[in-house]
Amino acid sequence: MCDTCGCGENDHPHVHPHDHDHHGHKKVIDLNIDIMAANNMQAAQNRGFFAGRKIFCINMVSSPGSGKTTILEKTITSLKTGYKVYIIEGDQQTSLDSDRIKKAGAPAYQINTGSGCHLDALMISRAIKEIDPDPQSVLFIENVGNLVCPAMFDLGEDSRVLITSVTEGEDKPLKYPLMFETAHLCIINKSDLSPYVDFNKDDFIRNALSVNPKLQIIEMSAKTGEGMEQLNEWIINHIPFGLPISH
Repeated sequence: MCDTCGCGENDHPHVHPHDHDHHGHKKVIDLNIDIMAANNMQAAQNRGFFAGRKIFCINMVSSPGSGKTTILEKTITSLKTGYKVYIIEGDQQTSLDSDRIKKAGAPAYQINTGSGCHLDALMISRAIKEIDPDPQSVLFIENVGNLVCPAMFDLGEDSRVLITSVTEGEDKPLKYPLMFETAHLCIINKSDLSPYVDFNKDDFIRNALSVNPKLQIIEMSAKTGEGMEQLNEWIINHIPFGLPISH
Protein backbone atom coordinates (compact mmCIF):
# COMPACT_ATOMS: atom_id res chain seq x y z
CA MET A 1 0.00 0.00 0.00
CA CYS A 2 1.22 3.51 -0.81
CA ASP A 3 2.25 5.41 2.31
CA THR A 4 0.52 8.57 1.15
CA CYS A 5 -2.49 7.95 -1.05
CA GLY A 6 -3.40 4.43 0.10
CA CYS A 7 -3.52 2.89 -3.37
CA GLY A 8 -3.24 -0.88 -3.32
CA GLU A 9 -5.23 -1.17 -0.13
CA ASN A 10 -7.66 -4.07 -0.12
CA ASP A 11 -11.28 -3.00 -0.12
CA HIS A 12 -12.65 -4.05 3.27
CA PRO A 13 -11.39 -7.67 3.16
CA HIS A 14 -12.53 -8.72 6.64
CA VAL A 15 -15.73 -10.70 7.22
CA HIS A 16 -18.15 -9.67 9.96
CA PRO A 17 -21.87 -10.45 10.14
CA HIS A 18 -22.92 -7.57 12.42
CA ASP A 19 -24.72 -4.54 11.04
CA HIS A 20 -23.05 -1.13 10.89
CA ASP A 21 -22.97 1.87 8.59
CA HIS A 22 -19.30 1.57 7.54
CA HIS A 23 -18.22 4.90 9.03
CA GLY A 24 -14.64 3.65 8.71
CA HIS A 25 -14.92 3.96 4.93
CA LYS A 26 -15.97 7.58 5.25
CA LYS A 27 -12.86 8.31 7.31
CA VAL A 28 -10.66 6.97 4.50
CA ILE A 29 -12.36 9.29 2.02
CA ASP A 30 -11.95 12.26 4.35
CA LEU A 31 -8.29 11.41 4.87
CA ASN A 32 -7.71 11.40 1.12
CA ILE A 33 -9.34 14.81 0.81
CA ASP A 34 -7.11 16.18 3.58
CA ILE A 35 -4.01 14.75 1.90
CA MET A 36 -4.82 16.40 -1.43
CA ALA A 37 -5.64 19.74 0.22
CA ALA A 38 -2.32 19.76 2.08
CA ASN A 39 -0.48 18.74 -1.09
CA ASN A 40 -2.15 21.48 -3.12
CA MET A 41 -1.21 24.11 -0.53
CA GLN A 42 2.42 22.99 -0.64
CA ALA A 43 2.33 22.88 -4.44
CA ALA A 44 1.17 26.50 -4.46
CA GLN A 45 4.12 27.42 -2.24
CA ASN A 46 6.50 25.54 -4.56
CA ARG A 47 5.02 27.38 -7.52
CA GLY A 48 5.55 30.69 -5.77
CA PHE A 49 9.17 29.79 -5.07
CA PHE A 50 9.74 28.86 -8.72
CA ALA A 51 8.09 32.06 -9.93
CA GLY A 52 10.09 34.19 -7.49
CA ARG A 53 13.39 32.73 -8.67
CA LYS A 54 12.26 32.48 -12.29
CA ILE A 55 12.79 28.72 -12.35
CA PHE A 56 11.05 26.78 -15.12
CA CYS A 57 9.90 23.45 -13.66
CA ILE A 58 8.88 20.43 -15.73
CA ASN A 59 7.28 17.34 -14.15
CA MET A 60 8.11 14.29 -16.29
CA VAL A 61 5.72 11.37 -15.86
CA SER A 62 5.40 7.96 -17.49
CA SER A 63 4.97 4.28 -16.87
CA PRO A 64 8.17 2.37 -15.99
CA GLY A 65 10.57 1.86 -18.89
CA SER A 66 9.25 4.52 -21.24
CA GLY A 67 12.61 6.25 -21.45
CA LYS A 68 12.40 9.29 -19.12
CA THR A 69 15.98 9.04 -17.91
CA THR A 70 17.45 8.55 -21.38
CA ILE A 71 15.48 11.55 -22.65
CA LEU A 72 16.82 13.60 -19.74
CA GLU A 73 20.39 12.51 -20.45
CA LYS A 74 20.05 13.63 -24.07
CA THR A 75 18.28 16.85 -23.06
CA ILE A 76 21.06 17.81 -20.64
CA THR A 77 23.64 17.64 -23.41
CA SER A 78 21.54 19.14 -26.22
CA LEU A 79 19.38 21.81 -24.56
CA LYS A 80 20.97 25.21 -25.16
CA THR A 81 19.13 27.76 -23.04
CA GLY A 82 21.95 29.54 -21.27
CA TYR A 83 20.40 28.42 -17.98
CA LYS A 84 21.66 25.85 -15.50
CA VAL A 85 19.70 22.57 -15.46
CA TYR A 86 18.81 20.67 -12.28
CA ILE A 87 17.18 17.25 -11.93
CA ILE A 88 15.11 15.76 -9.11
CA GLU A 89 14.92 11.97 -9.46
CA GLY A 90 12.06 9.96 -7.99
CA ASP A 91 12.27 6.17 -7.58
CA GLN A 92 11.08 3.70 -5.00
CA GLN A 93 14.63 2.40 -4.52
CA THR A 94 18.26 2.93 -5.70
CA SER A 95 20.13 5.95 -7.03
CA LEU A 96 20.77 4.42 -10.46
CA ASP A 97 18.97 7.14 -12.41
CA SER A 98 20.46 10.06 -10.49
CA ASP A 99 23.91 8.52 -11.01
CA ARG A 100 23.25 8.50 -14.76
CA ILE A 101 22.11 12.12 -14.67
CA LYS A 102 25.23 13.24 -12.81
CA LYS A 103 27.39 11.50 -15.41
CA ALA A 104 25.51 13.43 -18.10
CA GLY A 105 26.60 16.65 -16.42
CA ALA A 106 23.71 17.97 -14.33
CA PRO A 107 23.21 18.24 -10.56
CA ALA A 108 20.75 15.56 -9.44
CA TYR A 109 18.89 15.02 -6.17
CA GLN A 110 17.53 11.53 -5.44
CA ILE A 111 14.20 10.93 -3.69
CA ASN A 112 13.46 7.31 -2.75
CA THR A 113 9.79 6.85 -1.94
CA GLY A 114 9.99 3.31 -0.53
CA SER A 115 6.49 1.87 -0.92
CA GLY A 116 5.19 5.19 -2.26
CA CYS A 117 4.16 5.25 -5.89
CA HIS A 118 4.59 8.97 -6.65
CA LEU A 119 6.28 12.17 -5.62
CA ASP A 120 4.34 14.80 -3.72
CA ALA A 121 4.74 18.54 -3.26
CA LEU A 122 6.32 18.27 0.20
CA MET A 123 9.04 15.97 -1.15
CA ILE A 124 9.80 18.55 -3.84
CA SER A 125 9.87 21.36 -1.28
CA ARG A 126 12.46 19.48 0.77
CA ALA A 127 14.49 18.68 -2.34
CA ILE A 128 14.68 22.26 -3.61
CA LYS A 129 15.87 23.41 -0.19
CA GLU A 130 18.73 20.92 -0.52
CA ILE A 131 19.74 21.67 -4.11
CA ASP A 132 19.03 25.43 -3.85
CA PRO A 133 18.64 25.95 -7.62
CA ASP A 134 20.00 29.15 -9.15
CA PRO A 135 17.61 31.89 -10.25
CA GLN A 136 16.64 31.61 -13.91
CA SER A 137 17.35 27.88 -14.14
CA VAL A 138 15.47 24.87 -15.51
CA LEU A 139 14.34 22.12 -13.12
CA PHE A 140 13.24 18.70 -14.34
CA ILE A 141 11.40 16.38 -11.96
CA GLU A 142 11.54 12.74 -13.02
CA ASN A 143 8.53 11.28 -11.25
CA VAL A 144 8.13 7.66 -10.15
CA GLY A 145 7.14 5.42 -13.07
CA ASN A 146 3.37 5.14 -12.71
CA LEU A 147 0.44 6.33 -14.84
CA VAL A 148 -2.07 6.53 -11.97
CA CYS A 149 -1.13 8.32 -8.75
CA PRO A 150 1.32 10.95 -10.11
CA ALA A 151 -1.54 12.36 -12.17
CA MET A 152 -3.34 13.44 -8.99
CA PHE A 153 -0.42 15.21 -7.30
CA ASP A 154 0.40 18.77 -8.28
CA LEU A 155 4.08 19.40 -7.51
CA GLY A 156 4.02 23.10 -8.34
CA GLU A 157 5.40 22.53 -11.83
CA ASP A 158 4.93 24.85 -14.79
CA SER A 159 4.45 22.03 -17.29
CA ARG A 160 3.74 18.32 -17.17
CA VAL A 161 5.39 16.19 -19.85
CA LEU A 162 4.11 12.66 -20.34
CA ILE A 163 6.39 10.08 -21.94
CA THR A 164 4.92 6.98 -23.49
CA SER A 165 6.46 4.56 -25.98
CA VAL A 166 5.45 2.55 -29.01
CA THR A 167 5.88 -0.64 -26.98
CA GLU A 168 2.98 0.30 -24.69
CA GLY A 169 0.09 0.28 -27.15
CA GLU A 170 -2.30 2.88 -28.51
CA ASP A 171 -4.95 2.33 -25.82
CA LYS A 172 -2.99 4.02 -22.99
CA PRO A 173 -4.87 7.35 -23.21
CA LEU A 174 -8.18 5.55 -22.78
CA LYS A 175 -6.96 3.38 -19.90
CA TYR A 176 -5.25 6.22 -18.00
CA PRO A 177 -7.22 9.32 -19.00
CA LEU A 178 -6.37 11.52 -16.00
CA MET A 179 -2.66 11.39 -16.78
CA PHE A 180 -3.32 12.48 -20.35
CA GLU A 181 -5.85 15.13 -19.25
CA THR A 182 -3.30 16.78 -16.95
CA ALA A 183 -0.35 16.69 -19.37
CA HIS A 184 0.75 19.56 -21.59
CA LEU A 185 3.04 17.56 -23.87
CA CYS A 186 3.05 13.87 -24.78
CA ILE A 187 6.23 12.31 -26.14
CA ILE A 188 5.83 9.09 -28.13
CA ASN A 189 9.26 7.59 -27.52
CA LYS A 190 11.12 4.65 -29.08
CA SER A 191 9.98 5.46 -32.60
CA ASP A 192 12.94 3.41 -33.86
CA LEU A 193 11.05 0.29 -32.68
CA SER A 194 7.89 1.11 -34.64
CA PRO A 195 8.62 -1.36 -37.48
CA TYR A 196 8.92 -4.20 -34.96
CA VAL A 197 5.88 -3.67 -32.73
CA ASP A 198 2.13 -3.62 -33.23
CA PHE A 199 1.54 0.07 -32.58
CA ASN A 200 -0.89 2.29 -34.50
CA LYS A 201 0.34 5.85 -34.09
CA ASP A 202 -2.74 7.40 -35.65
CA ASP A 203 -5.04 5.55 -33.25
CA PHE A 204 -2.87 6.60 -30.30
CA ILE A 205 -2.96 10.26 -31.30
CA ARG A 206 -6.71 10.09 -31.91
CA ASN A 207 -7.25 8.54 -28.47
CA ALA A 208 -4.97 11.04 -26.76
CA LEU A 209 -6.65 14.05 -28.35
CA SER A 210 -10.09 12.69 -27.52
CA VAL A 211 -9.05 12.84 -23.85
CA ASN A 212 -7.15 16.15 -24.09
CA PRO A 213 -7.69 18.16 -27.30
CA LYS A 214 -5.01 20.68 -26.27
CA LEU A 215 -2.31 18.05 -25.79
CA GLN A 216 0.80 18.61 -27.90
CA ILE A 217 2.50 15.50 -29.25
CA ILE A 218 6.09 14.83 -30.34
CA GLU A 219 7.27 11.55 -31.83
CA MET A 220 10.88 10.78 -31.00
CA SER A 221 13.58 8.24 -30.31
CA ALA A 222 15.83 9.03 -27.38
CA LYS A 223 18.20 6.33 -28.64
CA THR A 224 18.74 7.76 -32.13
CA GLY A 225 18.10 11.41 -31.30
CA GLU A 226 15.10 11.71 -33.63
CA GLY A 227 12.74 14.38 -32.30
CA MET A 228 15.18 15.82 -29.76
CA GLU A 229 15.34 19.14 -31.60
CA GLN A 230 11.55 19.42 -31.45
CA LEU A 231 11.58 18.72 -27.72
CA ASN A 232 14.28 21.31 -27.11
CA GLU A 233 12.30 23.87 -29.10
CA TRP A 234 9.18 23.07 -27.09
CA ILE A 235 11.05 23.59 -23.81
CA ILE A 236 12.62 26.85 -24.96
CA ASN A 237 9.29 28.18 -26.24
CA HIS A 238 7.61 27.42 -22.90
CA ILE A 239 10.17 29.04 -20.62
CA PRO A 240 7.98 31.84 -19.20
CA PHE A 241 10.81 34.30 -18.57
CA GLY A 242 12.50 33.85 -21.94
CA LEU A 243 16.13 33.19 -22.79
CA PRO A 244 18.98 35.29 -21.40
CA ILE A 245 20.14 38.19 -23.52
CA SER A 246 23.57 37.63 -25.09
CA HIS A 247 26.09 40.43 -24.58
